[in-house]
Amino acid sequence: MEKGEEKEAEKAHCLILPFPIQGHINPMLQFAKRLLQKGIIGITLVITKQLAKTTHYSSAAISLQTISDGFDDGAPTDINQADYLARFEEVGSTTLKEAMQGLADSGRPVDCVIFDPFLPWALQVAKELAVFAAAFFTQSCAVDHIYHHVYKGELKVPLLPGDQEILIPGLPPLRPDDMPSFVSSYGTYPPLFEVVVNQFTGLDKADWLFFNTFYNLEKEVIDYMAKSAPVKAIGPTIPSMYLDKRLPDDREYGLSVYKAVTGACTEWLNQRRPESVIYVSFGSLAKLDDRQMEELAWGLRLSNKHFLWVVRATEESKLPKDFAEETSEKGLIVSWCPQLDVLSHEAICCFVTHCGWNSTLESVSLGVPMVAMPQWTDQSTNSKFVMDVWKMGVRARGDENGLVSRETVASCIMEVVEGERAVEIKQNVIKWKELAIQAMAQGGSSDLNIQEFVTSLTS
Repeated sequence: MEKGEEKEAEKAHCLILPFPIQGHINPMLQFAKRLLQKGIIGITLVITKQLAKTTHYSSAAISLQTISDGFDDGAPTDINQADYLARFEEVGSTTLKEAMQGLADSGRPVDCVIFDPFLPWALQVAKELAVFAAAFFTQSCAVDHIYHHVYKGELKVPLLPGDQEILIPGLPPLRPDDMPSFVSSYGTYPPLFEVVVNQFTGLDKADWLFFNTFYNLEKEVIDYMAKSAPVKAIGPTIPSMYLDKRLPDDREYGLSVYKAVTGACTEWLNQRRPESVIYVSFGSLAKLDDRQMEELAWGLRLSNKHFLWVVRATEESKLPKDFAEETSEKGLIVSWCPQLDVLSHEAICCFVTHCGWNSTLESVSLGVPMVAMPQWTDQSTNSKFVMDVWKMGVRARGDENGLVSRETVASCIMEVVEGERAVEIKQNVIKWKELAIQAMAQGGSSDLNIQEFVTSLTS
């Protein structure tokens, strides 16, 4: 063996196992790049065989390994979530163990499994094979802290009709509609409720709990959680060139389920004045009903601002008839776009968002005020923090049926861009952006968060 090969063989080796959807893969992949930057850790990303067939992967420095979820040619469209997850656990745990044993046989034994706690069985596999295990939470500390209280039985669900203020240590007082939808609307999505609550199963055996956040952003809840668990803030997990610029080639997440429409967005934004465009996107999963789509459309028109609106192909039929043509002088509607490039563009003045955690963290890190229109899961809690804790946006609240009117959409946009609070929001936006850049340079809150982890694997 050559000297260089011997050095390579001595590297610690981490396996990264995300839940197989885009919003969970991206932050874990970015964290893997940060580990790779240390130069003494090798990384293997593990995804399902079916996902590997349908995605574009472009990170040459990180090896790719596939396992099976039991549906290598795609899950049946009529399968329910509970059955899919049960099959994934059965087949995934077996094929993960086989993959790790295969890597050991090839001279690349795994030292640590960094797993998405949506797949709690990965922890058991890691411990069976006597390797370190780190859970990687892709939602905020606040949201996971709420779920943990439900898991422990300290927050009872369903919420009682008289619950007007919910007090949880480490968090600000919360109203029922500030809670994750699985809690506030208990029973709406039973299989997903089980996923978010059961992600804490056996976590006392995990060596680390990583969170895609940064200390200053959620310091009260992080301090509280760290009293009883090995909690580490390691975010924000955003490509380096948008923040600290330490990794010159790091401009993309590296794995994409969608093909971004880059040229049209950038060219159109380049023709707009600085801070003149509203960016609108509800991520890859949220679905607006026909009435809400119509109200949002006319709200954008009522604001009289330029807008760039991402409407997935499956949602286009919900747009008002001839809306795109009638508003072509003010707006551009696309099926997908490179969100980081858009949010970092000087033409953007506001982000109308569902407040999924990745989008929220990107907006915080890139310094863009938000109008929050949460739809489900963690988004209401994220919206609470955007408006009342970080004070860098407003929440567009719906009527008794949850419908956000066109007038509300327009007035919220104007409040963020030109209203009485606009100056305060702008100041807070600048502050959080600076803290995000600082946090990325320091690994979440301190270099020790990542450096301690690396040292423990290589000592």
